[in-house]
Amino acid sequence: MTLDKGKKSESYTSVNTADCSNVPPETVQLKKELGVFDGIGVIVGVIIGSGIFVSPKGVLLHAGSVLMSLVVWILCGLLSTFGAVCYAELGAAIPKSGGEFAYLNESFGGLFAFLYLWVAMLIIMPTGNAIIALTFAEYILQPFYGMCKAPQLAVQLLAVVVILFLTFVNCRSMKWVTRIQDSFAFAKIVALLIIICAGIYHLIFVSTENLSNVTQDTNWNFAQIALAFYSGMFSFSGWNALNFVTEEMKNPVRDLPRAIIISIPLVALIYLLTNVAYFSVLTKEEILASSATAGSFGDKVLGVMSWIMPVCVALSTFGGLNGGIFSSSRLFFVGARQGHLPRIVSMINVNHSTPSPSLIFLGIMTLFYLWVGGIYVLINFTSFIEALFITLTIAALLYLRIRAPKMERPIKVSLVFPICFLIIGIFLVILPFFQDFKETGIALAITLSGIPVYVIFVLWKNKPKWIHAISDHSTLFIQKFLLKINWCLSV
Repeated sequence: MTLDKGKKSESYTSVNTADCSNVPPETVQLKKELGVFDGIGVIVGVIIGSGIFVSPKGVLLHAGSVLMSLVVWILCGLLSTFGAVCYAELGAAIPKSGGEFAYLNESFGGLFAFLYLWVAMLIIMPTGNAIIALTFAEYILQPFYGMCKAPQLAVQLLAVVVILFLTFVNCRSMKWVTRIQDSFAFAKIVALLIIICAGIYHLIFVSTENLSNVTQDTNWNFAQIALAFYSGMFSFSGWNALNFVTEEMKNPVRDLPRAIIISIPLVALIYLLTNVAYFSVLTKEEILASSATAGSFGDKVLGVMSWIMPVCVALSTFGGLNGGIFSSSRLFFVGARQGHLPRIVSMINVNHSTPSPSLIFLGIMTLFYLWVGGIYVLINFTSFIEALFITLTIAALLYLRIRAPKMERPIKVSLVFPICFLIIGIFLVILPFFQDFKETGIALAITLSGIPVYVIFVLWKNKPKWIHAISDHSTLFIQKFLLKINWCLSV
């Protein structure tokens, strides 16, 4: 493990904490290996993961009717497109990896950037990856248990295995990662096309009864609609994934917007058609009673070949998890490079050109969340925090337009996009407080708990010796622990 300085690097084992602090953050770089098709693969691969196979139930639960559910899906796709276009401007104007962390740091300063890093580290990234891993395990085990639900312990243990395997792959080779991402992005689209084609066939040749009363039980409670948006937006999570790896793109100014413009509308159309297929085959009651919507769909339309559906979903979630690990690990890498996390997390394995310590750190946090909470509780919990910080990031775009009007912007979007997104984002953040204050209150409390951590360990320079001692010993312990794991991966 070494620091890449553009010259002959020193052995990682000889780098101590003091050495790390003397290395300018901008000297720690990853290779530029991603083109426009790789970018499309990353975005599609990260977005189409577990969400479309578990979120339809959550959207329907809060939206009430089939029509309102479809409206929510359409608006989620539109909102994601607006957000992605805004992020294209930010990514081109601030061509740094780290996504929201880099943009908040540039506009509002270190505290807001750290708070995002804090909740991303504790909740957003590992929880999102844990949800995908659990979904993968549930679907891959489903053919072995038939109509019965797979034992929770078996699901969790299989999720552990896939997280460890993909963490290893991400640590070993960027080429392996991009090959997996590109191939599984294609595989998951094929899986969804099976659902769409089967649904259209059922709608034309079998029955339209399930779509005969699409407005029944429509929920007009705006707080409930906001929660439906949370489930829908969870399925679109990852539209900003490419902004986390901007520095690894060969030509981000050209390729970033191209990848976004192609990927997001494509995914939105696929999601809408997939939900129409679900509703044409399954009744509302069947969707709400199922823990695996695509599996129930396959049981009704594929007959003896129903095992194909859980296998396809498993392949899809496998690619989604790979993309999630790849993109989210870069956030911790960039945060450590800025001094907001221990410097060991910002180091690169020059033999493989991968941020191994960051990947290992993320893997450990993800394994923890496999044993905490249920999927839909975790979705609402993480979606609130994501909505909060994405809204702040869009506000940062408007703030930079005012504060730095002469800032170089290779891509400059119409103000209609950030303003519309900001208004909707504010509603999505505020309304859930009236519906479920406990979950949103806990999420907000965890976010605010990062303030004293930032003040003590980042902002406060003249700390007492005993605080320095605790910090140094903790950093040394983490460094030794990550080194041992990385040595095992390198053997």
